[in-house]
Amino acid sequence: MKDELIGMIFREKCIKFGHFILTSGKESNYYIDVKKLITNPKALKLIAKLMKSEAEKRKIEFDKVAGPELGAVPIATALSLETENPLLIVRKKKKEHGTGKQIEGDVKAGDKVLLVEDVTTTGGSVLRAAKILEKEGAKVVGIMVVVDREEGAKENIEKEGYTLIPLIKVRELFEYKEKYRT
Repeated sequence: MKDELIGMIFREKCIKFGHFILTSGKESNYYIDVKKLITNPKALKLIAKLMKSEAEKRKIEFDKVAGPELGAVPIATALSLETENPLLIVRKKKKEHGTGKQIEGDVKAGDKVLLVEDVTTTGGSVLRAAKILEKEGAKVVGIMVVVDREEGAKENIEKEGYTLIPLIKVRELFEYKEKYRT
């Protein structure tokens, strides 16, 4: 399934080369557009199956699935559907209207949450989401990402006491590209 996902990333042209500023503020000569990938229902379903399989393999028990807005929301939704675990959506900032919530969904003290993300570079976005969830009493039992750019996220996330579980590491994408000359 992992090789199938890597192949989809290339077939859907989700790696772009040029000059990009990433969410982390870092500059890069390539961009991994997982948001483009997850607009394909087959890719989204495959990601959910891979995440469920990885959680089972690692014996990660979780009650809820969470994703920070925007890119992780479809991934978290697909995994929620695949596992039948309730969904939590973590906003970047509290709503300034209505209930003023920062987390959509029912989060309770003691909930075991699997937090998912589309791409990590330094891990800043997903760490912010983890802290927001834990402030509400949830326990983040793992952070799973579709692609880790291998630029410090693993170390930063582990320094905060969490485990990063990438489905794909960026080096695997470049090895595939070299092997198949895509």
